[in-house]
Amino acid sequence: MGFVVRFVKSLALLMVVIVAMGATWLYVSPPELLRVGDGYAAKIVCSNVFLAGRDPEQVLYEDVQAPGNPLLRLVRVAVDRQEKRVTARILGVFAPGYAIYRGALGCSSVPDGDFKAAASAVPDRPVAPEPQNDEIWPQGNAVAKVDDSRVDALLSDSDLTGPAARGVVVVHNGRIIAERYGGGFNPTTPLTGWSMTKTVNAAIVGRLMLDNRIAFGDAALLPQWQGGDHSAIKLSDLLGMESGLAFNESYGTVADVTRMLYLDADMTALPASLPLEASPGERFNYSSGTSVLISKIWMDRIGNMQAALAYPKKALFDPLGMSSAVLEVDARGTFAGSSYLYATARDWARFGQFLLQDGVWNGQRLLPERFMAAMRTPTAASGGKYTQAQAWLAAPGGDSSATAGLPEDTFWMEGHDGQSVAIVPSAKLVVVRLGLTPSWLGYRPQILVKEILAALPRQ
Repeated sequence: MGFVVRFVKSLALLMVVIVAMGATWLYVSPPELLRVGDGYAAKIVCSNVFLAGRDPEQVLYEDVQAPGNPLLRLVRVAVDRQEKRVTARILGVFAPGYAIYRGALGCSSVPDGDFKAAASAVPDRPVAPEPQNDEIWPQGNAVAKVDDSRVDALLSDSDLTGPAARGVVVVHNGRIIAERYGGGFNPTTPLTGWSMTKTVNAAIVGRLMLDNRIAFGDAALLPQWQGGDHSAIKLSDLLGMESGLAFNESYGTVADVTRMLYLDADMTALPASLPLEASPGERFNYSSGTSVLISKIWMDRIGNMQAALAYPKKALFDPLGMSSAVLEVDARGTFAGSSYLYATARDWARFGQFLLQDGVWNGQRLLPERFMAAMRTPTAASGGKYTQAQAWLAAPGGDSSATAGLPEDTFWMEGHDGQSVAIVPSAKLVVVRLGLTPSWLGYRPQILVKEILAALPRQ
């Protein structure tokens, strides 16, 4: 009996030692997967709290934990509103991830926890007061009453708008004819576009093209690419996702994309250093790293850091009246042109209408005709699915326009978790659909767009 008692005590002590050693290991040297999870949680909570005014615990549950990896259910967050910081930790203890709010530049992930370096690289920029404009959209924010009960009824069908839809806006002939919002969301709530940001980032390049400050054929685009194979990469290769860089876009693991977004203070460092796995222009490889490099390149063309940070608002958002739009930066000041633009559904609709109007707004051409043609022209390497300027011809899930029953000139902005803007120039139609709808649910916004087209009055 005494032997059994001693054995049980020894076993219990061993278990305590093992648990203590495991906890020490997690605390001192946490696995990268846990750091990615906490970095993601901190960033998402930060943006939704400080930009959208949402409750942090609600964001943690609805946006981070409910649709994601089971490990994320162990994350706890703390929001310091005075310092404008968010910290996330597994079980409230391990693998801390950090994010900081910087006013008009939104939130940034701070993977190294070096807030001093982040503040030094990019000081807070004040948030401009929201303009009061009672003109009819898109000149202002008032929505004229349109008698289109058929389209309005379609937005009441949750099968068409999809699970967890947060904002749907339908624009026809340049006017909002119907819109619908999920619980807790409204026309003033900024919503993330995820990879729809890529198309907006490309449009910023187009603005510089209009001033002859950058061109599709430019090469040797980064200082570290001078000489050698990388010097052959042209801007057109990056815009068409044909750079040849060996970037891994896999999610759910610690791949290049998650490492770039949540482990690197300078998001450009990893994609800029990658080897070539194909010759530029030869192979399509969808890459968020490519889009971040595009941000770095156009910012370098402007030259002055402060002028570059002000450029998206000055050159694009202000002229379009996108007063809610916030394009966020990384911890070292490069715009996260792959993923992080927040704007209201109506402002996303403004941008879609801008593209429908061929880059012209209020009679002024803001994007060159050649650039707009590239945005609608398929690349051969993508099999005709992607365009030469960071937009999609294929609908979400890969359907062609013919397969989806849509007009041939339809093109798309598409983002993670069910974000989309369908642009149909021949029908003068823009359909914005925002939400939190993981791809495994199989939702297809093209079905909604097809039904709306059928419900529109005949011209």
